[in-house]
Amino acid sequence: MRRARDTPGARAAGTQAASEGGANAKKHRPWRRLRLPRLSALRLSALRLPRSRRGRRLAVQGLMALCVLALLPATWMRLGADARVGTTADAPAREVAMVFGAGLWKGRPTPYLAHRLDAAAELYRTGKVKVVLVTGDNSRVEYDEPDAMRTYLTERGVPDDRIVSDYAGFDSWDSCVRAKKIFGVDRAVLVSQGFHIHRATTLCRSAGIDAYGVAVDEPRDATWYYGGTRELAASGKAALDALFRPDPRFLGPQEAGVTEALASATP
Repeated sequence: MRRARDTPGARAAGTQAASEGGANAKKHRPWRRLRLPRLSALRLSALRLPRSRRGRRLAVQGLMALCVLALLPATWMRLGADARVGTTADAPAREVAMVFGAGLWKGRPTPYLAHRLDAAAELYRTGKVKVVLVTGDNSRVEYDEPDAMRTYLTERGVPDDRIVSDYAGFDSWDSCVRAKKIFGVDRAVLVSQGFHIHRATTLCRSAGIDAYGVAVDEPRDATWYYGGTRELAASGKAALDALFRPDPRFLGPQEAGVTEALASATP
């Protein structure tokens, strides 16, 4: 049965009622007697541009100084790590490759994370690394980056016993500190996208790891530009982490996963 409001008659009645209501509303509009304040009256004097030439010049100089301060951490990290960043072909031989998580989609690695894992698998196949440490977020039962990364790597020929999982790599600093203090990693090849690898390399070096970064190439799409923009904010936090060196969100006891995986790789 069609509902009354869906019938042509109901539509016409609704139109008529709306018309009559509109006519009545025009007769009774008490709110029209209320005068709303103009927008110009609500302006804050603090938001007005200086009127004098000197004031405008100082405002521009202040804005430029803020921009420089915002870019300074990212610039420092890029310049400091640039000599230690290259491709899989450039990477030196290290025992451990370290792959940072980059999100899941329906339980599988996102394209950006998959590209990182492809680079790590290539490093393993070419003999440049013996063990892959996958570090990511497992703060929720239904979200497990390390296990998804392990599955992806085994599907591409990396033996399961050569993969070590860090389930508490909640951010880049946590991953670097835990790699050093929990898993005993002293030297590693880091794998990430170009917009992130300089920050990751700087942080791991600050955590005491002799790190070399592999920058995975990506097309300059919306995701890439978003990641690059996000790095400006993340670099500020990273600079504070490198300066004050806080403990990660979860430290925990030492684990022998990397040592045991390296022992199994020794002929």
